[in-house]
Amino acid sequence: MKVAFATQDLRYVDAHFGWARNIAIYDVTPGGHVFLKAIEFDGDLKEDGNDDKLAPKINAIKDCEILYVAAIGGAAAARVVANKIHPIKVNKPESILELLEKLEGVLKGTPPPWLRKAMAKDRRRTFEFDE
Repeated sequence: MKVAFATQDLRYVDAHFGWARNIAIYDVTPGGHVFLKAIEFDGDLKEDGNDDKLAPKINAIKDCEILYVAAIGGAAAARVVANKIHPIKVNKPESILELLEKLEGVLKGTPPPWLRKAMAKDRRRTFEFDE
């Protein structure tokens, strides 16, 4: 599954979603993780009430199942959830690598229902019919 991290330095989840300079995206499985890409955003990211800055970020993470943030505004959270992305707020800056390792551990066990739902987000249903 794809997981996004709002980050200023690409090492820690330390950014408000709307103000994040970067979004780092990883593919995570029970067996490990792979860095896919980092997307850098320019402009006046701290301008409150400017929902135009959200569109490129939402577009960048639209195929992700989880988004880790230090904070997220109500309008942004609603748009993230509407795109079937589960936002997770961290209380203090946390290492992206440590969060990835924790998530891998959860995936190895029995993930909670919300995570199982997120994991199934993009899976296509297949049916086999017996003749």
